[in-house]
Amino acid sequence: MQIIKTEIPGVVILEPRVFADPRGYFFEAFCERDFREQVADVDFVQDNVSLSTRGVIRGLHFQRPPFAQAKLVSCLQGRVIDVGVDLRRSSPTFGRHVAVELSGENHRQLFLPRGIAHGFAVLSDSALFHYKCDNYYAPASEAGISILDSSLGIDWQIDPAQAVLSEKDMKNPLFSDFDSPF
Repeated sequence: MQIIKTEIPGVVILEPRVFADPRGYFFEAFCERDFREQVADVDFVQDNVSLSTRGVIRGLHFQRPPFAQAKLVSCLQGRVIDVGVDLRRSSPTFGRHVAVELSGENHRQLFLPRGIAHGFAVLSDSALFHYKCDNYYAPASEAGISILDSSLGIDWQIDPAQAVLSEKDMKNPLFSDFDSPF
């Protein structure tokens, strides 16, 4: 596994070693020992999967402390642009984002520590998306930032006027109107 640091401290891209032959391919998607040694000392407790169609943008989601979540995300089928926004006030990259293409072809994963809002846009006909989380889902703690906030400078690679958004995501505040709990 190759670990690629990003501009945001603690946010890393993981590229597995893929073994391919005429039958297909094999790769190790997760090894707790290696993850703890090379990325972060995290105990994942919940896995989630979503299926979305072209043009869907989900996010930017997070859970407030004490229910904050670190996430290890990947796109099992299809192609997405995956985004993490730093919400940690003490971070030198507070308010900045990282965008990475994740796909069923590149097998990349993105690790997002607690204090990072997460979202993704589906660029293929559909995308099967996987999340490993280090804290349980707590509905009363969920929150978000508007994916349409132009001040964040995120290129979702989808025309916002054509994006498919949930009603809940359309109500998220702009970053400038947001008081970070991190």
